[in-house]
Amino acid sequence: MENFTKRYSFLEPELQQEILDIGVVKNVEANETIIREGQFISTFPIVLHGLIRISRTNDDGNELLLYYLQENEVCAMSLTCCMAQQTSNINAVAEEESELILLPVELLDKWTSKYPLWKQFVMQSFQLRFRELIDTLDAVAFLKLDERLVKYFIDRHRKSGANTFSGTHQDLALQLNSSREVISRLLKKLEKDGKIELSRNFIDFSGLL
Repeated sequence: MENFTKRYSFLEPELQQEILDIGVVKNVEANETIIREGQFISTFPIVLHGLIRISRTNDDGNELLLYYLQENEVCAMSLTCCMAQQTSNINAVAEEESELILLPVELLDKWTSKYPLWKQFVMQSFQLRFRELIDTLDAVAFLKLDERLVKYFIDRHRKSGANTFSGTHQDLALQLNSSREVISRLLKKLEKDGKIELSRNFIDFSGLL
């Protein structure tokens, strides 16, 4: 938290102090679930460090990746649930070891009314997430699965700077709403073309960048 004031110097000083006084810092491990669908949200997270995957799942357990949260970002979809006092309609899972600050949901309306810079921060978050959701819908509607797979890796690099993926082919299949067999076949083709390197539960996709 020692760098919080520097990171959030764009917010009102009084609000910065409130966050420092009230916020609870939480460190999460890679693959740790932070918010589950159907869960009542009592706190909302701001990402201080790391990368968080926001997604939805269907009845068969298939996952649709919506967007990523990185440093200094807040989850707009969790904020909408807070405002409407509804249960969560998304899953939030740490892609890597991350540090969050958790803030009570009952302060959201108060801060939006009291602090214009906080309101601007929240509105900008909504706008950014909306653009990313449109991008996700476009990819599902208009891109072939092999193109979506390449886009997944490129988006991951843009958000985190990473050029590797740690996880199984099944993990990728769930996030892209496909089957393990199809994803494995596409990965092997990318490997044959020299675009990626495959090893057990690990993919180096630097050749795509």
